[in-house]
Amino acid sequence: MVSLVMSGLTFWAVNTIQQDAQVNDTRFGRDLGLLLAANVAPLVADHNLTEVAQFSQRFYSSTSSVRYMLYADETGKIFFGIPFWEPEVENSLSIERRIQLPEEYPGDGEKPMVRQHMSPDGIVTDVFIPLIVDKKYLGVLAIGINPNQTAVISTNFTRDVTIAVFITIWVMVILAGVVNALTITKPIKELLVGVKQIAAGNFKQRIDLPLGGELGELILNFNEMAERLERYEEQNIEELTAEKAKLETLVSTIADGAVLIDNNMQVILVNPTARHIFGWEGADDVVGSNVLHHLPPAVQMEITRPLYEMAAGECDSAEFRLTLNQPSNRTIRILLTTVLNLQRESIKGIAITVQDITREVELNEAKSQFISNVSHELRTPLFNIKSFIETLHDYGEDLSLEERQEFLQTVNHETDRLTRLVNDVLDLSKLESGRSYSFDGVDLAQAIEQTLRTYQLNARDKGIELIQDVAPGLPLVLGNYDLLLQVLANLVGNALKFTSSGGKIAIRTYVLNTKSNSPNQPAQVRIEVSDTGIGIAQEDQQAIFDRFFRVENRVHTLEGTGLGLSIVRNIVERHRSRVNLVSEVGVGTTFWFDLILFEDEAPKKMVESGEEKAAMPTS
Repeated sequence: MVSLVMSGLTFWAVNTIQQDAQVNDTRFGRDLGLLLAANVAPLVADHNLTEVAQFSQRFYSSTSSVRYMLYADETGKIFFGIPFWEPEVENSLSIERRIQLPEEYPGDGEKPMVRQHMSPDGIVTDVFIPLIVDKKYLGVLAIGINPNQTAVISTNFTRDVTIAVFITIWVMVILAGVVNALTITKPIKELLVGVKQIAAGNFKQRIDLPLGGELGELILNFNEMAERLERYEEQNIEELTAEKAKLETLVSTIADGAVLIDNNMQVILVNPTARHIFGWEGADDVVGSNVLHHLPPAVQMEITRPLYEMAAGECDSAEFRLTLNQPSNRTIRILLTTVLNLQRESIKGIAITVQDITREVELNEAKSQFISNVSHELRTPLFNIKSFIETLHDYGEDLSLEERQEFLQTVNHETDRLTRLVNDVLDLSKLESGRSYSFDGVDLAQAIEQTLRTYQLNARDKGIELIQDVAPGLPLVLGNYDLLLQVLANLVGNALKFTSSGGKIAIRTYVLNTKSNSPNQPAQVRIEVSDTGIGIAQEDQQAIFDRFFRVENRVHTLEGTGLGLSIVRNIVERHRSRVNLVSEVGVGTTFWFDLILFEDEAPKKMVESGEEKAAMPTS
């Protein structure tokens, strides 16, 4: 703006000077023309052209202001001119020269006419003065006045200086702009980019510009601020990561499945239990995707609508109980709960809790079956006892001695059935209550012989052969004699129950090969009870040791309580071992377990805790 204003003022001044110079040139030319016309008009009237020529030559030679002088008659024919005249023109070209007067020239007027035209040397002032003597028009005198060289040079110099100043100012402006961009604008842009990065959360942003002054101090403070924010962010991230790790650890260790989703049904968090229940172990893309795309069809159909209703705020919770066939048969309970913000004003997500209640359902079914079995087992002997006693009471005198003895024998048998049922229930309750038992050296040969002697008569009645195969010199084992006797009795009793006439039942015991055992594992004695009975199907072998479980599909009987093998398992586990079986339907079954040797120490009391059970060796 300064350069434009200064240039404008300069050009205005130059134009003013030029206009003043032109006015002066006009006045000078008019006055000079009038003076010359007054001197040469009488000579022209007397046709004294020689004097006119001499006077004009002297005048032209004495000044540099006159560019040309032309004399023309009343018709406009030039009869003399400086720096040329008629004889030279006629001799050289024989061309008649005439003056071309302007259209506005008054002709015989007395006042001169002045005009200007541009020449290579500048503006030339043309003055046309009429030659009048005694009011007679004789012709015209045309004089060309050169411009004032001093004024022209001054004007041109001023104009050149102005242009130079204008160019210089703009060059300085451009240089100042470049310097400004390099020293001020660039740092400001860098600061702007840095502030945007900080606002976006990138606290690693730094500005590396070697500047001093206030701008350099500003950049230094910006870098210090970014460094502090970065440290603060790292500290917060560490704290948040620790809290998240605690939360994920807590969620991953709970027994129930947990799935957290947002309002768009996208999975945010899922624990291993939920992955196992829904079969997501091999799916890495569950987190971040729509939970409805990965749920089993039965679950998806049941909870889709409640999920969207909860996301819309129409309800706070829901509960479902479903049976899954994929990836495995199980019964689950699903609890849906909304997750609210701190102000409890808006819904941030939905928590899905999945409880595997398969075991609970199975236990309830088993208990129901147990109650049914116990009721049947109690009802039948009680009814028989009552019937026979009433008969003896009412008709005892009419019955023979043999009939009365038969009735009493039946009552005694039914009483024994009731006693066995009650004893089984009590034994299982004692084993599961954590009661302490004294463990000492046990002679397995004696326990096996006593068991076979007990069931010898039953085996003979059914036509079943009992086989005893005890290794000679069998050492004592660490255990409780009564408990081990109960194990053998249950296993042999089951074998007799499910073995047909002509079958065999064998009890074998021997010391395991200690060379193949681990050096840290003590020597053990293995006990096997084998039969040639109906066998146990593969699908039933996992549940055969559960309470109240009975293999009824092949024997078609409700005899027994389904507690015998459960008692066997509990007793064997108390001896820090595990009962195993090998069975084939129609071929037979073998139960076996291992016991550690007794080391002639003082009697011990062994109570199995949760850790001890988890640490039991697998045979």
